[in-house]
Amino acid sequence: MKEQLQSIEQEALEKISQATDTNELQEIKVAYLGKKGSLTSVLRGMGKLSKEERPIIGELANKVREQITKSLEQQMEKLEEIALEQQLEQETIDVTLPGRPVRLGGPHLLTKVIEEIEDLFIGMGFEVREGPEVETDYFNFEALNLPKNHPAREMQDTFFITKELLMRTQTSPVQARTMLEYGGNKPVKMISPGKVYRRDTDDATHSHQFTQIEGLYVDKDVKMSDLKGVLDVFTKKMYGSDREIRFRPSFFPFTEPSVEIDISCKACAGKGCSICKRSGWIEILGAGMVHPNVLSMAGYDPEVYSGFAFGMGPERIAMLKYGIKDIRQFYTNDIRFLTQYHNA
Repeated sequence: MKEQLQSIEQEALEKISQATDTNELQEIKVAYLGKKGSLTSVLRGMGKLSKEERPIIGELANKVREQITKSLEQQMEKLEEIALEQQLEQETIDVTLPGRPVRLGGPHLLTKVIEEIEDLFIGMGFEVREGPEVETDYFNFEALNLPKNHPAREMQDTFFITKELLMRTQTSPVQARTMLEYGGNKPVKMISPGKVYRRDTDDATHSHQFTQIEGLYVDKDVKMSDLKGVLDVFTKKMYGSDREIRFRPSFFPFTEPSVEIDISCKACAGKGCSICKRSGWIEILGAGMVHPNVLSMAGYDPEVYSGFAFGMGPERIAMLKYGIKDIRQFYTNDIRFLTQYHNA
């Protein structure tokens, strides 16, 4: 048995020294030291030895096991170092090469236009107010002089959640909430940007979800001329000092009188072309003097306070400013479209 152990040791050490990868070493370990390995098989026969031979053979077997284990560990360490060197050689990075350019993104065109409008009105003393997109029927309609069953509600196809909850069709509810918050005894000068929702068929000029910015100014002795002055400044800042505005009579339940605001066509300088449908003017937003009923429901005395309100769609503002013909381009995430306006 002594000769068997020495032979196993010599054979194992020779195979270990010739191994070229870690998987081969693992196979050698199992072949000699595993449960069914050569060394284990020899040790099972120790029961046939005499009492005098057992300690001698046992000691020799332990030395053989230790030697094979030590040789395996040394060869494993050596092969791992070789594998690491090969990997580093294959994955060498030339730090002197120029780096790959990083493509930076930018704010969405619609975000830029909204922020530009906000900055413009903040400069005129307006504050920016926000409100919930899931709104109550009262604030979305009734507080704005649109009682239940009012025919003007049909102008805004609404996404109702329950009979009293809905997705807001306009940002005007923020105006009603703000006036109530102010208690009917101090001026309100605000704009309310945000998303709004209406049941509509999506096409080049309509979307079921879009953005809106509404403005409100309530104080003592506010006149229609103040409204015209504010919108004239807005138009010239947004589209250029050569642009003119005009008021056309219209109807909105929450304002009286109500007007549509047109700006002179930049393409033809007001002479008439295909863009402005030969009129020389392009509709841009709606406005008017706040209806006395709206003031009363918000706690303001219409005999003391007056005000004006206006509402615009940033998508339309952007489309007119940048010559965009399809509103859906704002929402399709086409990188070719979006990158055109990073430096706009």
